[in-house]
Amino acid sequence: MVEQLKLKDLSVDLVRKRIKNVHLSVYPPTGRVRIAAPEEMNLETIRAFAANKLPWIRRQQRKQLAQKREPKREFLERESHYLWGRRYLLSLAEEEAKPKVELKHRKIVLTTRPGASESKRRQIMEEWYRQQLLEALPAVIFKWETVIGAKVSDWQVRKMKTKWGSCIPQNDKIIVNLELAKKPKECLDYIVAHEIVHLLEPTHNERFKSLMNLFVPQWREHRKVLNRIPVSHREWSY
Repeated sequence: MVEQLKLKDLSVDLVRKRIKNVHLSVYPPTGRVRIAAPEEMNLETIRAFAANKLPWIRRQQRKQLAQKREPKREFLERESHYLWGRRYLLSLAEEEAKPKVELKHRKIVLTTRPGASESKRRQIMEEWYRQQLLEALPAVIFKWETVIGAKVSDWQVRKMKTKWGSCIPQNDKIIVNLELAKKPKECLDYIVAHEIVHLLEPTHNERFKSLMNLFVPQWREHRKVLNRIPVSHREWSY
């Protein structure tokens, strides 16, 4: 059940769960705010937490509203699509064979069975993007493991609504957003480094920033580049 928490002019979705800590999220594209709190936590404690985070919430909302968004893809002939930051025009073909995606000069050729729906074309393209990342990631992970001195035990590509990447330090696992296959390769490089540093420091505290300064001196510039790039309706800046 979702409760509504009013904080000045801000409306917050409050969900109580069997968890130990409070989790705060700001969702695109409108900056909707959601708090997940332990079932036993009283309302005033939650309200005080939200009030303390209000400046951060406002910053995230401003970023989301200011960020350019790409039009929703319909997977039509000559529609623009991207791979590693480079623009290609989509070319559609049909044949009675296994679907495939190929790069030909400045085109992405999507071949499907006759009469394939938009959702099927989307699915085929997403699997192709996933494969691009699966092929690129091992070398990038090895590079940053060597530089940072931390070992990734497991990694995954996932469609993510609110993050470019995430880390599960207790399992030495990192997750990267499927959409990164569409961005310049330095964006993938930065996100992988960011998540591997989280294996050493799980939070975004001063120690984390110091480690990023040590291992990735230009990380703030990389973050700016990533956040300047238009994002899809499913994405949100890191």
